[in-house]
Amino acid sequence: MRLFAAVQPPIAVLDHLENALTVLRGEAAGGRGARQPGSLRWTPPEDRHVTLAFFGEVPDGYLDDVGHGLDDVAARHPAFEAALRGAGLFDARTLWVGCAGDGWAPLMSDACALGTELLGRAEDRRSRPHLTIARSRGGRARTGPPGGRGSRRRDTGGPRAGTSAEADPATLAHALALYSGPAWTVSEVVLVRSQLGAGAGGSPRHDVVHRSELPAVAG
Repeated sequence: MRLFAAVQPPIAVLDHLENALTVLRGEAAGGRGARQPGSLRWTPPEDRHVTLAFFGEVPDGYLDDVGHGLDDVAARHPAFEAALRGAGLFDARTLWVGCAGDGWAPLMSDACALGTELLGRAEDRRSRPHLTIARSRGGRARTGPPGGRGSRRRDTGGPRAGTSAEADPATLAHALALYSGPAWTVSEVVLVRSQLGAGAGGSPRHDVVHRSELPAVAG
């Protein structure tokens, strides 16, 4: 089975992001389907998560070991405040929203170390915590940080409406550069089983198979 460790933002946080994306998309798609060549494939809001570590294919007999190991990882990291903030592109194809909060880096590091310890393989992944919202088939987007040279930043407190989201993922990333969602407390890590092609429309199906609680901060 294919497993990864993740944090699931609360529904209110995901709804806030989806409302912002709805404003951005608006009539920008011009009636075009999201699965046309060169367009964006949007991640279903209910499947959006912050991946901490990807463990890959794991034998069924290792499920309890990974779950107990994730319990130990979570127990070492107190709950912390987080928020979805900013956006960018990976490999000119993957559109993501960033995550603010001081607790992400050590939690991700220990979760990745768990995979190395139990499965004997190190994970080569970006250390930046993020939530994937869409992927582009065309890969025509520009790389580079949102709000960099040549981009215009407006003090709007959120994304710009009327952006041609489907035509230009980079433009959408720039529009989301000022996005700031509501804060929430990261108090739980989940172990997720991913079944490729088993979800709606051929998307992956994600099922939570274990939950690990982060201790509350005293006081």
